[in-house]
Amino acid sequence: MNIRSLVPLLSMAVLIASTPLHAQAQRKVPTLAELTSGSPDQLRPETIRALQWFGKDYIYIDSEGLMHAEAGGTKAPELLMSQSELLSLLGEDAKARPAKYFLPFQLVGKDKGLLQLTYAKKHYVLDLKRRQLVSTFDQDTKGEQAFLLDPTAKRAALVKGNNVYLAEGGQLKQLTTDGSATIVYGQTVHQNEFGISGGLFWSPDGEYLAFYRMDQQMVAPYPLVHINTRKATRQDLYYPMAGMPSHEVTLGVYELKTGKLSYMKTGMPRDKYLTNISWAPDSKEIYIAELNREQTRMELKAYSPSSGEALRTLFVEENAKYIEPQYPMRFVPGRPKEFIWQSRRDGYMHLYLYDMGGKQIRKIGDGNYDITQVYGYDEQTGDVFYQAAVPTPHDRQVFVNHKNGKTECLTKQEGWNSAIFSGDLKYFINTWSNATTPYTFNLCDARGKVISTLLDNKQLAARYKQEGLSAPEFFSFTTNDGVKLDGWMVKPANFSPSKKYPVIMFQYSGPGSQQVVNSWGIGSMGQGALFDRYLAQEGFIVVCVDGRGTGGRGSAFEKSIYLQLGKLESQDQVATARYLASLPYVDGNNIGIWGWSFGGFNTLMSMSTGDKVFKAGVSVAPPTSFRYYDTIYTERYMRTPKENGKGYDDNAMTRAHNLHGALLICHGLADDNVHPQNTFEYAEALVQADKDFKELYYTNRNHGIYGGNTRNHLLRQITNFFKDQLK
Repeated sequence: MNIRSLVPLLSMAVLIASTPLHAQAQRKVPTLAELTSGSPDQLRPETIRALQWFGKDYIYIDSEGLMHAEAGGTKAPELLMSQSELLSLLGEDAKARPAKYFLPFQLVGKDKGLLQLTYAKKHYVLDLKRRQLVSTFDQDTKGEQAFLLDPTAKRAALVKGNNVYLAEGGQLKQLTTDGSATIVYGQTVHQNEFGISGGLFWSPDGEYLAFYRMDQQMVAPYPLVHINTRKATRQDLYYPMAGMPSHEVTLGVYELKTGKLSYMKTGMPRDKYLTNISWAPDSKEIYIAELNREQTRMELKAYSPSSGEALRTLFVEENAKYIEPQYPMRFVPGRPKEFIWQSRRDGYMHLYLYDMGGKQIRKIGDGNYDITQVYGYDEQTGDVFYQAAVPTPHDRQVFVNHKNGKTECLTKQEGWNSAIFSGDLKYFINTWSNATTPYTFNLCDARGKVISTLLDNKQLAARYKQEGLSAPEFFSFTTNDGVKLDGWMVKPANFSPSKKYPVIMFQYSGPGSQQVVNSWGIGSMGQGALFDRYLAQEGFIVVCVDGRGTGGRGSAFEKSIYLQLGKLESQDQVATARYLASLPYVDGNNIGIWGWSFGGFNTLMSMSTGDKVFKAGVSVAPPTSFRYYDTIYTERYMRTPKENGKGYDDNAMTRAHNLHGALLICHGLADDNVHPQNTFEYAEALVQADKDFKELYYTNRNHGIYGGNTRNHLLRQITNFFKDQLK
């Protein structure tokens, strides 16, 4: 239920749903509908679909089917399997399902040599090398809530009706029986926090299945009303709000040989958070990062999967403000008694190599920067490959740290670099971009030498210039209280320093988030700041500044907002507006601000400080009081309302009487993350404060407010509102 996740997900849309770019003749500047409609003519980068390693080689999907290429060879990529061949192996008629692309799949099995896909309400497993069908799981996938193959790919765990089942040999065995709306098995728990993205965990040998059990009987149901039918329907969400009773989670382990089901004896209190589940390489122990509800103390504990008994505590981490474990133990290949742990205990995210007794062997990373992703550990050399926010918090580079402590940067171009390493760590595919350059895919060796360029999107870069779409520019300034803030700015294509322009400020501002990044994912809606460039073409300067509380600059900067969400964040946006107003080309009387989710909250807070620097604002899907938001996220930063009543009481609703400027507030009526209650209650507060405002509701739309023409409609309302108010 993490509200910081919304804008990053929107930014990733270019990678997930991009359309190949077709050469186009020069034309007039694009319209908003053209930029948001999903038409083939949109300005989207090409990407390589399903690009991943297959042994020492790599595979991907194109219009021919599943392609195969040698990493170190000189041969051109070859067709590994066509769509029609795939359907034939499945026993299906290719003519019955014509498709442009190969069916979506994932590689599974111990050596990632098997292909798993879902088709016609069945799950299939194929051996690609032998072109053989390995397994078919033909239970109807309708209503399936989770599905996970074991390491052998011959068995699977699945969830239906909130109960766990074991599928093997065409048989379906029910492992739990009391699943219901309030007793939930085998699914994500703790509101999707702590990096949790599922609730099923197979042991490496496939002999044990661990799964979450979430009891939410003590959580007060929150009703959402869906009105897409003649008779409206009610959906009860078991949503624990800050300070209220939270759900209780346990971890069950089913032993396949004996049929024994044990629950790990995690003890009291029952509302602690069980996060970052890991199995020992030999399957003899299972590990849980246990976090108290205050999120100030984390214990990494080992349990016996057979008895459920706690065996030992490997180590404890404590912090006066909060701890946010995001990653499970990462065991070192070939060294089953060593693992890597990611922690921000020294103020930045670094890596720590431990033995199974909880003794630290080695620290990886020792500077004022975050290690943001771990790619692999070479058991032969001791080399550790990772991504880090270097040389600035807004960049990402790929590094190798040697056993002797020496570190080398493997990527050379400034901007945002990410890597997919081969299984033997001899090669990696580097995806690189920056704020002005769309994605380039390079095949590299383990020293960072570029072997070949797979895709470079040069045509798109040229077309942006051809269309006259201005590029983002980075800047920094220091506030009156001595805080250095970083931002980006998009100016109109025909910008003249002698003119004065209205400004639209976009921000997200949520804890740990980053919007000021040197990546093609930059922008209020991602996509190379395409929406922001559109606004610039309409005559606005568009600005984004990451204030205090945002990520990439260490724990001290992020945790400065502790117990006072919205206070410093809004002060920093006001400071940004004052700084912009001092620039000779900015019309200081016509500055607007907008944001989505936490950004919507901070929009309202920033317009209600009493400083009166914003003439207009748009708030989309905002939490207006954190008393209405979930326990896990909110209490991490605010503790409970009982402990921190003053902090909770400084919110958008209590500031309603100070609202200055024209306001448009938008919300989806089926928002199960930030409930419409937030906007309803805030609107009432504005009415009682005698403040004028406009509301826009989207029927049956969730927190993302999308589907059909919805997103285009929303962005047009935002655009037109600012054109009406700032010009």
